[in-house]
Amino acid sequence: MALEIERKFLVVDDSFKIESYESAHIVQGYICREPGKSVRIRISDNRGYITIKGKSSDNGLSRFEWEKEISLNDANELIKLCPGGVIDKIRYKVKSGDHIFEIDEFFGDNIGLVVAEVELRSISDVVIMPHFIGKEVTGDIRYYNSNLLNNPYISWSK
Repeated sequence: MALEIERKFLVVDDSFKIESYESAHIVQGYICREPGKSVRIRISDNRGYITIKGKSSDNGLSRFEWEKEISLNDANELIKLCPGGVIDKIRYKVKSGDHIFEIDEFFGDNIGLVVAEVELRSISDVVIMPHFIGKEVTGDIRYYNSNLLNNPYISWSK
């Protein structure tokens, strides 16, 4: 099992779209969403994945993650087993220095939410922040995709 280390940020404008070198439409659901673990099914354009994630560290920077590509047919069938609906988003990728920022623009009940994540090789990695990066929300569980199903962004008081 690999250790995933990432930081998460709000995005202040949509200039990332011009700077993006790749994008994909993503639909994902969760077979399991319990404290400390989740099992996610994702369809990214025409590819399917199953991902198992462990409990986040106290600061929210790292957690165990295992992912495997599965057939698109299997992913379509498994996503039907996901209670609570699905997350619908477009993911954009933007390179900044030695890192790649993945920016998720959400739709449906999470419309208006745009979050950037950057994966790190170590907790001490120095990251060059693109100009569209705003407040850091690493460790704020409201921004976990698995929580956006139960507590969607449109229900948050502004």
